[in-house]
Amino acid sequence: MKTAVVTDSTAYIPKELREKWDIKLIPLSVIFGNETYREEIDITAGQFYEEVKHQALPTTSQPPTGQFVELFESLAKDYDAVISIHLSSGISGTYQGAVAAAGMVDSIKVYPFDSEISCMVQGFYALEAAGLAALARGPEEIMDRLAEMKQSIRAYFMVDDLSHLQRGGRLNGAQAFIGSLLQVKPLLHFIDKKIVPFEKVRTRKKAMNRVVELLGEDAGSGEDYRAVIIHANRKQEALDWKAELEAEFPNVEFMLSYFGPVIGTHLGEGAMGMGWYKK
Repeated sequence: MKTAVVTDSTAYIPKELREKWDIKLIPLSVIFGNETYREEIDITAGQFYEEVKHQALPTTSQPPTGQFVELFESLAKDYDAVISIHLSSGISGTYQGAVAAAGMVDSIKVYPFDSEISCMVQGFYALEAAGLAALARGPEEIMDRLAEMKQSIRAYFMVDDLSHLQRGGRLNGAQAFIGSLLQVKPLLHFIDKKIVPFEKVRTRKKAMNRVVELLGEDAGSGEDYRAVIIHANRKQEALDWKAELEAEFPNVEFMLSYFGPVIGTHLGEGAMGMGWYKK
């Protein structure tokens, strides 16, 4: 059984890893005025953050269902099944697009998977699936492993300004925070597929330290974990944080990723996050 792995661009898996593990990419887009850019293809994260300094924030769009159909049908030539892993259905219709396309394709069996999260934490699912597919594991076994991973996956992120999330309707329950946002760095996470507030923290440094505490609650068991630090155009800060954490948690394998154009549109520059799961 030969299984293809598809994910969308909001997983922000480095290109070299996508190529190494043969992960197929379907892009979401950002739209500046009349210009549409497919993230990871037409525009990089660095180009995006430079662009938004000079013009209004773009809108974002999910892949058309027809694009999924075309991709799945093309994979049928070389594969027996497809696992299609996407950002949370609570913040985007991308997963539903994959489900709809799966019902329109007869040439290959498609297994859509709702990561219920986004960014490189979503990417962890794709990398795990691709590793198992390379070992010729069947799609049902791979889907079972993804469901198992979901039990230990955690992710928290901090934004400098909640207005982007509110405007885009991606933040659930934000009203509780509105009157007290000055000097507050809210920690956010995903619950029931939606982005919701986790805690209010007074400063950026305290917010990041709180995330480290949460990691320690899991990784303190001594079991092996994989984690990712995610930044919105704050690479050096993220690298420094990674170096500190690697010294503190020898049982955790850390990697670095970023909030790309689509997610960056909703979080804004300066956001920082971390996610992890038990290996």
